Amino acid sequence: MKIIRRPSVYLVGRQSLDEAAVTRFLADHEVPEWSTDTAVPADVLPELAGRLCYMSFARPRPGGNSAYLEHIKEVGHGSVLEHTVFNFIIAGVSRSFTHELVRHRAGFGYSQLSQRYVDESVADFVEPDCIAGDAELHEVWRQAVEQAQEAYVKLVNGLQKQFASVEDKTLRRKLARQAARSVLPNATETKIFVTANARALRHFIELRCNEHAETEIRVVAALMLDLLRKEAPSLFNDYEFATLADGTRVAQTPHKKV
Repeated sequence: MKIIRRPSVYLVGRQSLDEAAVTRFLADHEVPEWSTDTAVPADVLPELAGRLCYMSFARPRPGGNSAYLEHIKEVGHGSVLEHTVFNFIIAGVSRSFTHELVRHRAGFGYSQLSQRYVDESVADFVEPDCIAGDAELHEVWRQAVEQAQEAYVKLVNGLQKQFASVEDKTLRRKLARQAARSVLPNATETKIFVTANARALRHFIELRCNEHAETEIRVVAALMLDLLRKEAPSLFNDYEFATLADGTRVAQTPHKKV
């Protein structure tokens, strides 16, 4: 059994921009050649969408893409941010975390590790820092998760025998695991693939990279923001980090609920 105390976040997918198609659109609508001062598709797409709303390609706002999107955030025209989408894999997190995460529905899509198909007899577990930092509490926690995992293994073995009449081996394993998983704790480590648009991610960050959020999801939200600030600076550089007494970070922006 491995104990995990830090999550991992991977930005695995991003959009691309078809510049030739944009050029054709502008030409078809007799718009003078338009260009922006960034090559980052995640930042270009919402500017393109916003300019289309008013066909303002010939009258660019001074300051380039960054100034344009800053104005979008100031006036709350957040719908154009929905055109930028990112794909993440989040690992080393607990099922407590994913129970919180999947409450974010609008603008999000999820695919999570299956406990029906994946054998959890070798599962890892996520320990909160407040427990890990206390030797006595850590031992209580360690014994509890070990006992739960041992119970899971015994249940799977017993249920495999109970379902011996089921000819399909895959179905037999699934039937056993889906019943046995009922004893596994929320601390069981999981992995989840997340797709979300920029507007939904900003809402997520404001709610979860916040002192009132649960600690684990706050840590993940900060890691996601680290990646997003590098990936799409015009969309996410208005956030500033502050550090709480427990060492975790919170993010603040003057442009809330864009």
